[in-house]
Amino acid sequence: MKYLTKIIVVSLLISLSMPPSSVFAGSENWGLGYPDPGEKPTGNTSAEALLENNAYYVGEGDEKVIYLTFDCGYENGHTAKILDVLKETKVPAAFFVVGTYIRDNPELIDRMAKEGHIVGNHTMNHPDMSVISDKAAFEQELALTEDYYLTATGEEIPRYYRPPQGKYSEENLKMASELGYTTVFWSLAYVDWNVDDQPTKEAAFSKLLPRVHPGTVLLLHNTSETNAEILEELICKYKEQGYAFKSLDDLTAKQ
Repeated sequence: MKYLTKIIVVSLLISLSMPPSSVFAGSENWGLGYPDPGEKPTGNTSAEALLENNAYYVGEGDEKVIYLTFDCGYENGHTAKILDVLKETKVPAAFFVVGTYIRDNPELIDRMAKEGHIVGNHTMNHPDMSVISDKAAFEQELALTEDYYLTATGEEIPRYYRPPQGKYSEENLKMASELGYTTVFWSLAYVDWNVDDQPTKEAAFSKLLPRVHPGTVLLLHNTSETNAEILEELICKYKEQGYAFKSLDDLTAKQ
């Protein structure tokens, strides 16, 4: 697991430092360029270009809305507390989970669904999906996760997909769309995934508060002890700035 964490750390550090681009490449690491505080970041690809392939990274317009999302690769004891905070504050979220997480934690998945959260598809094994050019192999990574979700909840998984490590290609986005999925990247994230080097509360707020913007798609990790500790206060601080929390269903319905 530490080896996987190191891979994620390296890839996301690279992606967050990449300059923005207005065109697709064969294989990309999702990356952001942040302008002045409170303004929307630029992505590798524009929101308009992503939308052509049923993909999103930020909401349109100037409405002060946040779409809260979590990536879940494994469970280390913080998810229940996160769910408690979301229930108490009445905030909807989307949890992008790998199939192995669903297999090992069906009760948490069932709770997410019953409490009104979206559970999205983060693939079965968290591979680099950008190197998969065969549609059948691409589909299998999603289908296995779908099967575990159906077993855990008795329902079909909501058709939202997030590429592991933010690695993607235009062909991947097309394949996901053809399979009925909406791809969701993010417009705000910080270094929260390294469980051996967690940020302080002050460090987290220094990244998360000034970079919030209208239509924020916020990416956090469920494995972060810091996130579990600060989430309630973070939500309150965002609300004090005039932000409301909405579901990804609202994001995709508007555009």
